[in-house]
Amino acid sequence: MKRVVITGLGAITPVGNDVTTMWNNMKNGVCGIDTITKFDPATSKAKVAAEVKDFDPTQYIDKRECRKLDLFCQYALSAAAQAVEDSGILGNVESERLGVYVGSGVGGINTFYEQSVNLYTGKNVSPFFIPMMIGNIAAGNIAIRFKAKGPCLPVVTACSTSTHALGEAFHAIRYGMADAIIAGGAEATITPLAVKGFTSCKALTLSEDPNRASIPFDKERSGFVMGEGAGILILEEYEHAVSRGAKIYGEICGYGNTCDAHHITAPDPEGKGAANCVRVALEEAGYQGTEELYINAHGTSTKLNDAGETKAFKEVLGERAYKAHISSTKSMTGHMLGATGAVEAIASVLALRDGVVPPTINYREADPECDLDYTPNKAVQAELDMALSTTFGFGGHNACIVIKK
Repeated sequence: MKRVVITGLGAITPVGNDVTTMWNNMKNGVCGIDTITKFDPATSKAKVAAEVKDFDPTQYIDKRECRKLDLFCQYALSAAAQAVEDSGILGNVESERLGVYVGSGVGGINTFYEQSVNLYTGKNVSPFFIPMMIGNIAAGNIAIRFKAKGPCLPVVTACSTSTHALGEAFHAIRYGMADAIIAGGAEATITPLAVKGFTSCKALTLSEDPNRASIPFDKERSGFVMGEGAGILILEEYEHAVSRGAKIYGEICGYGNTCDAHHITAPDPEGKGAANCVRVALEEAGYQGTEELYINAHGTSTKLNDAGETKAFKEVLGERAYKAHISSTKSMTGHMLGATGAVEAIASVLALRDGVVPPTINYREADPECDLDYTPNKAVQAELDMALSTTFGFGGHNACIVIKK
């Protein structure tokens, strides 16, 4: 089996539209959450979101082409352009050996909403409606842009989407199906319809205070905050990367993929499916129990997730769970749905590189059910050996990847 490393990073997020800005803001505990501006939230119960700010797609995409792309696809292409440039992979890999594994939990819901309004108000429905809306189109457009003719797999597993995309890409390279894969996810769901839908199923917080809205593991947590953006990583076979002198950020060494098989929206309250997912990933990674471990938790700021996830860590790690460095960067970015896993994987590999654990900001009230070290409010220095990134999605989908230096 081949080794798989990370050689390129790209990000469009609520705390920065490039990796350097995003990571500096995460380390400094900058909150990307504020009152919704993408539509008038006056009639919405959920008033805050983590919006991407000052985004200019024409930095990466032709202006005429932008009109044919839903916002989630614009985010994906922009983050992919950053990652591809960062990696220097183009011209150093055969087209047939370059793949794309980029998914979206929801897809082009901006387009779906706008064109539905057009239909019911008697306006024309765009001829680009379908190719702008469908969830696979980000992967398709990225493949077209970078002439990636290898395996192309747009994963759709709700909030676990981009972690599964990374994990499946990892295995594809590991077993020789490609030399490099552009992998990650994108989401753009801050629309009246999506926010209303998530509010109706009681998933979103109704807090109007940006600093008390996304508060993972805090006793007063009351639901997640909608986020948006994209995260893209270039995964590459180790010997291929070394032979071309590529910059290597870290190595993916483990992947878990399980299902709760419990409920369409609620996680298993005992965290059994999540625990099994983490266990599978750590076993593949060869975790010995002596490594200095960072966990970028799913940490959604919902009652059930945070308590169940804490139980999962304890079940798998035992007493070592209390020594692990844990944080939820969703306290800063909100929940980016299908993009969240890739963005958190980027945070994880940079935490390893820099020896810095990003904080869980705005943490105030301890919860007896969540009694681990969540790195409250301020980043800490730590000589880390291994990072674990977890994501769990509607439908019971669990995903986990393990990264090491």
